Amino acid sequence: MATDAGTAIPRFPPGFLWGVSTSAHQIEGAAEKREPSVWDVFTAAPGRVKDGSTAAVACDHYHRYREDVALLAGLGVDAYRFSVSWPRVNSPGGLDFYDRLVDELCAAGVRPVPTLFHWDLPADRDWLDRDTAARFADHVTVVADRLGDRVGTWITLNEPAEHTLLGHALGTHAPGRRLLFDALPVAHHQLLAHGLAVRALRAAGADGIGIANSHGPTWPASRDQADLEAAGFYDVLLNRLFADPVVLGAYPEGMGDLMPGDVESDLKVIAEPVDWYGVNYYAPTRVGAPQGTAGEFGGVPLPAELPFSVREIEGRPVTDFGWPVVPEGLTELLTGFRDRYGDRLPPVVITENGCSYDGVDDQDRIAYLDAHVRALHRAIEAGVDVRGYFVWSLMDNFEWAEGYARRFGLVHVDFETLERTPKASYHWFRDLLRTQRPA
Repeated sequence: MATDAGTAIPRFPPGFLWGVSTSAHQIEGAAEKREPSVWDVFTAAPGRVKDGSTAAVACDHYHRYREDVALLAGLGVDAYRFSVSWPRVNSPGGLDFYDRLVDELCAAGVRPVPTLFHWDLPADRDWLDRDTAARFADHVTVVADRLGDRVGTWITLNEPAEHTLLGHALGTHAPGRRLLFDALPVAHHQLLAHGLAVRALRAAGADGIGIANSHGPTWPASRDQADLEAAGFYDVLLNRLFADPVVLGAYPEGMGDLMPGDVESDLKVIAEPVDWYGVNYYAPTRVGAPQGTAGEFGGVPLPAELPFSVREIEGRPVTDFGWPVVPEGLTELLTGFRDRYGDRLPPVVITENGCSYDGVDDQDRIAYLDAHVRALHRAIEAGVDVRGYFVWSLMDNFEWAEGYARRFGLVHVDFETLERTPKASYHWFRDLLRTQRPA
């Protein structure tokens, strides 16, 4: 695969897994065929979503999944990461849909990789309630018993950091709470749910189990002590708080004291061994001491009372979402994880990486993916055990509080007609995968 410089993307190791990702609430639609989730309640309130939209129809993947699996087959990916909607599984016949989807994927030669929780919590559940973790394990058992004969790779949770921060600390995602640091029990209960899910999957005979955590390097705004301390705290809060318990079986210093329940016993559950560790990477974050305004997190304004401020990363191109494009941050992140965790770090899979750009001739997306794939290869050359890479996302979809204004897909979706149109990046990725196959 050639770049503007005329150099080919290097070959990845044999058996490297190439895929694309989606999530249930963002693409499925057919809301009338499942119980409501916290996102249905959230989007029903005026002003919660920027364009006033909901995911009631979304991409109508529920009815068009065969068409979408054909797009996957045409793309030539090894695997498809999707999520299983807990509210749909709770509904009569809900698991039948995932049965059909998994069968269709297997028939197309695409490995199904289900994520068991991707933010669409049943509306009658609450992550502040410890019992939700136990009920999640029950849900996992039901799904594994039904799909486990055809699924060999599982993801427990997606991005508990964002679900905690945006949904419970800042209130800009469902369920819309603004608890700030009082949201920490949500983080703990999700991590506990992860550990219980690993146990439930093992009990069902499953292996190939991982988690998809979001991570990015934290760059201090300067070498001043106040900026270094603020950046260190931010790194604990957004990176180590969610990685250390899974990988090391311990919270960063002082954080365990803030968590509810018998933390020492819970950590034994949270640290149930996983087969691989998933990383969702988008960009680094530049962080300094408080300065009157706290900046933004993922485009969301932060409260000024936080003990840090997020600063702009200058001199970098940005996506249509305003996120800086820093491919070398992926190499830095992965080599940093290797250095921090050593042989305790399981093999890594990049479970999400992508960008928001408009247009079907999306040359900016091609440049973004090209650069990040190369950065990933450099991490492998540096000795990081990376086993796979999933692009976010297969198709344009409901982008949470942004509605339909942000387009991350390799496939364009007309949200009036629901017509799918492969973009230039779809064809680029297809051609890249052909160069990665054995001759």
